[in-house]
Amino acid sequence: MVDSGNTYRDKVSQLISWGHWFSFFNIIAAMLLGTRYIAQSGWPETLIGQTYQLFTWIGHFGFLVFAVYILIIFPASFIIPSQRLMRLFAVLVATAGLTALLLDIYAYQTLHLHLNPLVWELLLSGEKTDMNAHWQYLFVVVPAIFLLEIAMSEWVWRKLRKLSRKRVGVPIATVFSLCFIGSHLIHIWADAFLYSPVTAQRSNFPISYPMTAKTFMEKYGLLDRQEYQARRDELGQQDSEVIRYPLDSVSFASNANSYNQNLLVVMVESLRADMLDPVVMPRLNEFANNNAKFEHHFSTSNDAMAGIFGLFYGLPGSYAQSARTEGLSPLLIDTLDNKKYAFGLFSADNFSNPIYYQSVFGKHLDTAQRFEEKASWVADDQATDALNTWVNASDTKAPWFAYLELKSVTNYEQGGDYTRPFQPSLDNELASVGDHTALVLKNSYNNAAYYVDELLGDLFDSLEANGQLDNTIVIVTANHGTEFNETGSNSWGANTNYSKYQLQVPLVVHWPNKAPQVIEAYSSHLDIVPTLMESMLAVDSPAELYTSGRNIFELADKPRKWVLAGDSRDIVVVQPDKTTVVDKFGNYRVYDSNYKQQPEGKPQLSVLMQVMHELKRFYHPEEQ
Repeated sequence: MVDSGNTYRDKVSQLISWGHWFSFFNIIAAMLLGTRYIAQSGWPETLIGQTYQLFTWIGHFGFLVFAVYILIIFPASFIIPSQRLMRLFAVLVATAGLTALLLDIYAYQTLHLHLNPLVWELLLSGEKTDMNAHWQYLFVVVPAIFLLEIAMSEWVWRKLRKLSRKRVGVPIATVFSLCFIGSHLIHIWADAFLYSPVTAQRSNFPISYPMTAKTFMEKYGLLDRQEYQARRDELGQQDSEVIRYPLDSVSFASNANSYNQNLLVVMVESLRADMLDPVVMPRLNEFANNNAKFEHHFSTSNDAMAGIFGLFYGLPGSYAQSARTEGLSPLLIDTLDNKKYAFGLFSADNFSNPIYYQSVFGKHLDTAQRFEEKASWVADDQATDALNTWVNASDTKAPWFAYLELKSVTNYEQGGDYTRPFQPSLDNELASVGDHTALVLKNSYNNAAYYVDELLGDLFDSLEANGQLDNTIVIVTANHGTEFNETGSNSWGANTNYSKYQLQVPLVVHWPNKAPQVIEAYSSHLDIVPTLMESMLAVDSPAELYTSGRNIFELADKPRKWVLAGDSRDIVVVQPDKTTVVDKFGNYRVYDSNYKQQPEGKPQLSVLMQVMHELKRFYHPEEQ
């Protein structure tokens, strides 16, 4: 089409018409590139899921490109008088847009993340890694994109009249609009009724924010909020990816049947690492000195659910919702079950945490003993006595697995008939929480730990007197720690930050015929499963098939450089000199060893690459 001195109004009209068609062909280009997201994410198994992905693919990329046109190119049509300059400007915008899309595709294929602050930090890092080397090659294609856009611009301009006479603009716009609207309507329904084949796709494409309308539906009687919440609690988070766990079947050594050691795991909820000392917990401290004591052991999270999950699955807490949704039980528990271990499960609060009955123990909880006493210190005493009775009554020829969960510490309950060694505390009438909040709470917490120490000491003495310790592996630890505002950030209890006070927990391991030792290397709840699978149950398959951890007794020779923690919201990397926290939006914060934020701190690319790989390894095993 040749410019023949038309009026300003005619020029603008032509540019707007050209812009529509130029945008349409860029939508097609973006959709073709967008097939890489579909290939990476996989094709849904259900018809509704497939329909949603098709509608989203068409509608979303149509919306993205047209949004760029409306926000940038359309206003520029009124400002830039020359059609050549205007078209060059549009070509530059389109080239930048497709280049950004290529970068996002590379980030999604490599890290399974879209462009965000963390991804930019990784891409622009000066560290010499394969990722940095590869992504820079993408810019080789930028000139080709630019030339393609120029050719497209010129062709559309010359064919503008012919394209306009075809009168297909409205039908094309209708198709894109219906797909866009249809995809959001399908997601509204899927979100309200927890239909995971649809909701699991919410993050497949960049800048994707599918619509939800639960409040609107509730207002007009289309949704029962209580029923929805009950179903959500029962099913768990439904937009989680499909996990493959384990990655392959495991094999056992030829002499595996000769391994018949008993296993006792004691979980003291909320017990922080520094409670293990001669003053607060003297009997457990003595037990630790005669066995294996791990000085720098970390839970997989600062909350109970992810901490328990990491202990029994040997996987980071980010996998918990997927395992819960798919009903996958821990390989450790399945192996014990298959080897005909007797199960003795004892909890002071009757395993109230959903992770126990939805994932970890499942059917085995049907035989768990129940305790009606609501006071934690009494229930702890009853649970410990019940465990002791059960062990002594067990068939000595059959191996057994026992799990004991104690709650007094997390509830600051100072049980027992003895003088509280730490004062002032909550049971002291002269104590004022308002005047000495941290001191009173900490003393009460210490008293509760002191009480639990008495229970554990009596239990270990009984096991030793009955000869059970000679053939029983004993693990004592906690699901997370507790803070009393030591970081000065008004953080109390747990699940408020990722300082050592909330993440670091005790770990004491009694292993028959192993000499006492103190391990200074960093260890994690992730390491418990591979240790038991290899050293107790004689699994000879590589640990990488079923865990993110390592055999805990090998850490002294090959220490960890970092420990992974967090949950579905945050990724946490703990190193001796710093802690890096990355949220689900890719924003990161770096703290020093005292958990003071470092404004200029930067994440270490090589470490974060390993972390991101580990967090996706059981979702995308084909990439190993």
